[in-house]
Amino acid sequence: MRRLPVPVFTSLICLTSFAFAAPEPEKPEKEAPEIVKPEPVTEPVVRESSVTIEGKNIPYKVTTGKLQLKQDDGKVRASIFHVSYERTDIKEMQNRPVMFAFNGGPGSSAVWLHIGVLGPKILKLPGDGTQAPLPPARVVDNPLSILDVCDLVFVDPVSTGYSRAGKDVKPGDFHGVDSDIESVGDFIRRWISEHDRWGSPKYILGESYGGIRVAGLSSHLQSRYGMSLNGIVLLSSLLDFATLQPTQGNDLAYVVFLPSLTGVAHFHKKIQGDRDALIKESTEFAFGDYAAALLKGVELDDATRTKIADKLASLTGIDAATWLEHDLRLDSTFFRAELLRKEGKVLGRFDGRVAWDTTDKAAQNPGYDPSYSLAFGAFSTAMLDYLGRDLGYKEDQPYEILTGKVQPWKWDVNNGVVNLSDRLATAMRDNPHLRVLVMGGHTDLATPPAGVAYSINHMFNLPDDVRGNITSTWFDGGHMFYLNPPDLVKSRKDLVDFIKAGTP
Repeated sequence: MRRLPVPVFTSLICLTSFAFAAPEPEKPEKEAPEIVKPEPVTEPVVRESSVTIEGKNIPYKVTTGKLQLKQDDGKVRASIFHVSYERTDIKEMQNRPVMFAFNGGPGSSAVWLHIGVLGPKILKLPGDGTQAPLPPARVVDNPLSILDVCDLVFVDPVSTGYSRAGKDVKPGDFHGVDSDIESVGDFIRRWISEHDRWGSPKYILGESYGGIRVAGLSSHLQSRYGMSLNGIVLLSSLLDFATLQPTQGNDLAYVVFLPSLTGVAHFHKKIQGDRDALIKESTEFAFGDYAAALLKGVELDDATRTKIADKLASLTGIDAATWLEHDLRLDSTFFRAELLRKEGKVLGRFDGRVAWDTTDKAAQNPGYDPSYSLAFGAFSTAMLDYLGRDLGYKEDQPYEILTGKVQPWKWDVNNGVVNLSDRLATAMRDNPHLRVLVMGGHTDLATPPAGVAYSINHMFNLPDDVRGNITSTWFDGGHMFYLNPPDLVKSRKDLVDFIKAGTP
């Protein structure tokens, strides 16, 4: 990961005008007020359908369209594209939970969660989710959707999907940690109000950078709108970017990635034994002897260096000599190129289970991410086919699945890195009924599960009586573990149990 930029602060110069005594001029004829024409609104498309979940027919209404965010003067500042699913055979809607879901990036649409795990339609990859499907990919009914227990709203932040900034509004005004939280929070408020759902149990789920957004929203929705949430889900997420950024003097990332390296090495049979026991051993070693050794830097003695390297080799399948050559510090990118180098394979960043042919056998870093390659085209094609053919929604502009147009992203920190753990702790303090579900994959080499665990363990401002509201659950796959069929089954059970436990 690159070092996050330090934001540049500008000074605001206030000009004060002075009034001098003078004869009052004649008043001009009153001008007619300027008429501001409202920006055109694309009417939402509503369809009726049903899906069978656990043997029961679940009828639902799906609404595809845009919700306009407005300034105080009524001017449109952004149009947020979203797809909402509401079960139609429920009489008491105030008792019906609703979940808002979004991915991360920053710069990602909600397509991955939408047709990958939660929605009533799903894209299925062949086998265990490590190979690309034969194009063109299409969606099918999802019997493992959670639509039977809660309504779903998939949100594309500004500049992703079909969401765009308003006329004469700079898109960059929405491209930052706090501005992103504010705009998505405004969308949630508006949707809740327009659908008369203030009385419904409310949940938000974020994947990847979506975890940063979720943590910020948990506090923002309470403090700004008085909206108390029932639960939040951190799916393959992070709270503190320091857990992902190995830099000179910051060894934390090496520590939190080690259990994931162990999980990937075990999957590829480079180490033997019980997977869960090995990951537990790796975690204890990472935050114990390994962390202590890294803290010593150049003062670490040779005997201990050798001992640590031997242990790292047994936990990762990378020989001790290589660990010693790299001062006991191997980042996940090098690991992806090195583990199966002799087999001519490189590993995926989003899912270390994915191993495809390398394009350069001598390269120190992999030339591409095969776990991204297998998913991007399939999800893009399937989503656009679904939007147009099934949902009847089309636009001339491209649907931005994952875009760099949100860059440069404003990190809103001063001489530091982004860490929203304190906002989550504050939200849980002020709302002691707020529950948190952490979901992570053992072969995730993008946002390792140990990173979120570390952040939660260091939320010292979290009251002890609400710490028990946090539940963690782990999966065999990677960042999008739900592409692995057994993990998809488990994710539904975990989410359903979590929602039911937090719903009055």
